[in-house]
Amino acid sequence: MKSRQSNMYLWLAANLVGIISTLVTQVAWAEVKFENNTQKASLLKQEGGNQKIRQPSELKIPITSTEHLLVQSPTPQTTPAPIIQIRGVKANPTSKGVEVILETPVGTRLQVTNRSTGNNFIVDVSGGQLRLASGNAFTFRSEKPVDGITEIRVTNIDANTVRVTVVGEKALPTVELYDDDAGLVFGVVSQATATQPPQTPQASQPQNQTQSNQPSTSGDEPIELVVTGEQDGYRLPNASTATKTDIPIRDIPASIQVIPQQVLKDQQITQVREAVQNVSGVTPGASGSQSTVGESYIFRGFEDSGSTSVFVNGFKQEERYRRSLEVANIEQIEILKGPASVLYGQGEPGGILNIVTKQPLSTPYYAVEGTIGNFDFYRPTLDLSGPLNPDKTIRYRLNAAYQNSGSFVDFVKTQQAFVAPIISFDLGKNTNLTLEGEYLNTSKGEYLGIPAVGSVLPNPLGQVPRSRFLDDPNFQFNRDFTTFGYRLQHKFSDNWSIRNAFRAELENFDEPFSFLLGLQADNRTVDRGYALTKANNENFFLQTDAVGKIQTGTVKQDLLFGLELGRTNYRRDIFYDPTITVLPSINLFNPNYDRDPIRFDRITFKERVYQNLVGVYGQDLISIGDQLKILLGGRFDFVEGFSEGTGLSTDQQDTAFSPRVGIVYQPIVPVSLYASWSRSFQPSSANNVNTDNKPFEPTKGESFEVGVKTEWLDGKLSATLAAYQITKQNIVVPDPVIPFRSIQVGEQRSRGIELDVAGEILPGWKIIASYAYIDPEITEDPRPEYKGNEPSNVARNSASLWTTYEIQTGNLKGLGFGGGLFFVGDRQGDLENTFTLPSYVRTDAAIYYRRDNWRVGLNIKNLFDVYYFESSSGTTGVFPGAPFTVLGTISWQF
Repeated sequence: MKSRQSNMYLWLAANLVGIISTLVTQVAWAEVKFENNTQKASLLKQEGGNQKIRQPSELKIPITSTEHLLVQSPTPQTTPAPIIQIRGVKANPTSKGVEVILETPVGTRLQVTNRSTGNNFIVDVSGGQLRLASGNAFTFRSEKPVDGITEIRVTNIDANTVRVTVVGEKALPTVELYDDDAGLVFGVVSQATATQPPQTPQASQPQNQTQSNQPSTSGDEPIELVVTGEQDGYRLPNASTATKTDIPIRDIPASIQVIPQQVLKDQQITQVREAVQNVSGVTPGASGSQSTVGESYIFRGFEDSGSTSVFVNGFKQEERYRRSLEVANIEQIEILKGPASVLYGQGEPGGILNIVTKQPLSTPYYAVEGTIGNFDFYRPTLDLSGPLNPDKTIRYRLNAAYQNSGSFVDFVKTQQAFVAPIISFDLGKNTNLTLEGEYLNTSKGEYLGIPAVGSVLPNPLGQVPRSRFLDDPNFQFNRDFTTFGYRLQHKFSDNWSIRNAFRAELENFDEPFSFLLGLQADNRTVDRGYALTKANNENFFLQTDAVGKIQTGTVKQDLLFGLELGRTNYRRDIFYDPTITVLPSINLFNPNYDRDPIRFDRITFKERVYQNLVGVYGQDLISIGDQLKILLGGRFDFVEGFSEGTGLSTDQQDTAFSPRVGIVYQPIVPVSLYASWSRSFQPSSANNVNTDNKPFEPTKGESFEVGVKTEWLDGKLSATLAAYQITKQNIVVPDPVIPFRSIQVGEQRSRGIELDVAGEILPGWKIIASYAYIDPEITEDPRPEYKGNEPSNVARNSASLWTTYEIQTGNLKGLGFGGGLFFVGDRQGDLENTFTLPSYVRTDAAIYYRRDNWRVGLNIKNLFDVYYFESSSGTTGVFPGAPFTVLGTISWQF
């Protein structure tokens, strides 16, 4: 391999500094222009240096129009105001219409900015953030709540602003703004009330709200707005993965990307590996979309060889054999780039993927969906939620999915059944208990790719079709995966809370499989072997976190202290003998699948792994004024285990301290400059032993990162630009000589630059885009032929662009269009760097129409039928991408 030149990195660093400087200058200019041209409304007054919202009795006149909202902004105070958590939104029917209440603590400081236009009464409430008790952000809607009002909507638009929108049917609505002990109140006046003479007060019942008790005519009975569960567009300002708290993304010194549920819907995602194509620096690993090996990921050039970087609600999915992930219960996907061991313990240095599941809603929500497509694809899903008692203190959610599909690969069929029940209890005002579980059964035809010769590399006999199947059509693997657990949260005060959570994973699988041994010299005959794996995996994790806030003058601290306990029991039996377990050779261009019956009656390899984990961690985000934030954290892990295999027995004791230090500087509100340093830790396990029967050294990583985060268009559009260098030592890779064994090699370094953009450019026009440049290299290795090589499946350049537009008004309102380009550059096909997977550009498209509670959509993937390759496991296993694919979907919410 050619040596790397340090001048290139100096050039990249210089360009990054130039880009950051340009962004800061441009956004600063935009900020000054915004302040000079926007009249802010503020119902605030000065009292001893503190600010609070005026009480209704102190207002000279009610605010009944947008003109009255435009008043002088107060003089900025030296002491920074904390972000107010708006934990609830309620509506009270009144004699005039309906009152919308943003529930906040008494006396909080909030500013109101008018942005009304046309028939839309729009105000931005600064200094607040709409958050549910579970920590997830939602859009709250109520359709046609009173006469003349089409819709009321409350949603986050950035890290410290909540937008309230009241849509008038024919004219600008009349809204009265007050404050009381419950919070900030918007009194929406019915158009019928505004135009008719006074009558006996009658409460107008919202048409799409389902209530256990009918409100009285006096308007004293509160009702909640409908929580649709839909997130607001393609940009979310918060993610809990990076800090295990609800700190805004802009305040965290790390690159964090969120793939919201709306993107999953618009792209009709059926596998998590498809979703990561929207994020820079993250790609699927060595297995293809049709592979039975399951899903793995490459973060910033480092492949997660055992799915140690996949988490669900903050719990690591501990497994020895990767599994496919079901998307039916996913609320959003959060990706934290760089080492995450400071909070999550064992993991890869490139990053982690955390799946946030759907949670129970306090109002009835029912949705059914059906998808059909070519290659005999059929997939119905069900999503039900709502309260189970009149007080709504007990809530449930049930997600279910079934998939029966073929594939573009011959003989590869999938049957998958999934169900995820969850129930939540309010045990008093400040305590909540959630019980949840999942069950996933997968049955699939076994497929491990096709040879590189004839697909990626030329074959004198011709090209192998991407539909070619060279495994055994009689082999079908079956996997049962069950999880259950609880989350208990208690709030001691406005500043301190504690949460305790438990998760258990039980997995059984039976997998007969074949594998390709190589292509003979005639370029047509493929030698094959086979084996059977029977395994059982049990994992138990218990986490306890204490979260608190301390304010001392201009210094604010967000504290986190945690303890994690874990246990893993893994048992695997392999029926494999290289002298007898050989399938008949197969013709690459004219396969014949006939063979004699096979008996799996000899266990040639046994593996037993028992591992206990104790992790103690702490974190402090120190905010000094409005502009400077310092993040300090560390975790100590103690891992003790025992593993035994055929002829092998080892004890394991590993300890590690994983620190993280980061700083964020915000020269102006929409810009965050950050830098960070952190380490990762991954202990050895299983049959990972040296020739002297001693366990491998723990795998460790170190990361340096700098970047800038910006927001445009009043926070609707955000971008993150990052540069990093990560070094990983004591890497464990499959043994190229002994099957089902691993070896430990030297060191890999990865450098790169990333850009991610997400949000809404104009009303109805959404975008999510990314670009990544990665320079990976194996810098040390005991085998000289590997040193200086690039790791397999890592593209130096990759990019993505997906955008949708939905018509907002007129007869075609609800009609939407979408399209995307996904580029992946050249990648090495194996560690020896003997062949290269070519670059490709795939084009996807979508069209949909939604009206009332219905949505109909058509998604086309690989629109121009490009023949490309997703990934490679070596010269015997290359995975072609799917050809032209059509998926039609119809969904109904009621």
